[in-house]
Amino acid sequence: MSLVEVGRFGRNEANIVIGRLDSEGIIAVAFDEGASIADGSQFFIPVRVMVDDEDADAARKIITDAA
Repeated sequence: MSLVEVGRFGRNEANIVIGRLDSEGIIAVAFDEGASIADGSQFFIPVRVMVDDEDADAARKIITDAA
């Protein structure tokens, strides 16, 4: 198992994407969600949504179809 990035999003959008992927049976995690929270720049740093490399193509299709 290896994690790969399927997109970068704002914090709220990343959590929506993760929920959507979860509803399709794809486990996803957020990287960098709490980055630089102390200085207030967390809204400028995109959150990376990561999935297992075997689920990456399906996850990208779900994300693209939702857009």
